Order: sequence, then structure tokens, then C-alpha cells
Amino acid sequence: MPSKPPDITMDAVYGKPGYLFRRMQQIAVSIFMEECKASDLTPVQYAALVAIQTHPGIDATRLSAVIAFDRSTLGSVLERLEAKDYIAREASPEDKRVKLLTITKAGAALLRSIMPAVDRAQARMLAPLKSSDRKALLALLAQLVDLNNEVSRVPLRAEDALERLGKAG
Repeated sequence: MPSKPPDITMDAVYGKPGYLFRRMQQIAVSIFMEECKASDLTPVQYAALVAIQTHPGIDATRLSAVIAFDRSTLGSVLERLEAKDYIAREASPEDKRVKLLTITKAGAALLRSIMPAVDRAQARMLAPLKSSDRKALLALLAQLVDLNNEVSRVPLRAEDALERLGKAG
């Protein structure tokens, strides 16, 4: 007599870390977009602007490594930021094929004005937790991200990219 297959319930999905991480990402983006709606900026555009302001003259390949974002998709993000006059791209003096990125006055002003909304979004994401749980969650997430960095489709390579940027600039 064949054995009865085990009952499969939605707990096979709902209780798994991958599902929970994906859902929290959806929630995080939703909260960010709600808080920052006046700026018409996505979380990735925000990260790119911060990195470009922090590292003027960075190129798209190094920017991709600094924010751990797929290089091919980053091109369209940069196009949108340039169309909004938040960044400028100019050819590198050493290699005209490489475009160096700088933040414009409008982009810098936007970053300054959006910071309170970004801070509200971050606070809202963690608001349901007790303060000690927030700290523990962030510490554990940072540890997981760091320990799993190499299995990412786009590993964070900020130190390597910035070291090369420093030597090139």
C-alpha cells in the first residue's frame, strides 16, 4: 500500500526566510515610496544619488559595486536620474568610453530635502518592534548579508571599487 504524501500547507511558504525577506522588501519599498512620493525617487535611485554625491567622478561599474546593484539595470536608473537633472555624466579624460558621474545642484538639493522622508521611512519599517529587537534585527541582518555576500548575483564590492577609484582619480 503506497504511503500517503505529507500534507503540504502554506506554512511551507509563509514560515521560510526567503519568503519573509521578499515580503519585507516589498513592504520596505512600499513605505519608502509612500514617504518619498513627493521626490519621485526609488530606493535604488536614492542609493545611487548618495553614492555619487559621496564619490564624485565614480563610473557606473564602480557605482554598481558600491551599491550592489546589477550593472545592466543600473544604466536605466542613471538615465532617469540624468533626465531629471540630478546627475551629470561626462567622458573620462583617460577613456572616452567611460562616463564619470557627478551630482548636480538639483540632485544635491533633492538629497538634502528628502533626508527627513528617508529617515521616516526607515523608522516606520522598524516601528512595530521594540527598540532592543530593532537593534538585534539590524545586527542579524547585517551579519546575514555579510556572510552571504559572495552568493549574491551582485556582491557588494565597495572597498575594491573605491580603492580603484582612488588610484584612478
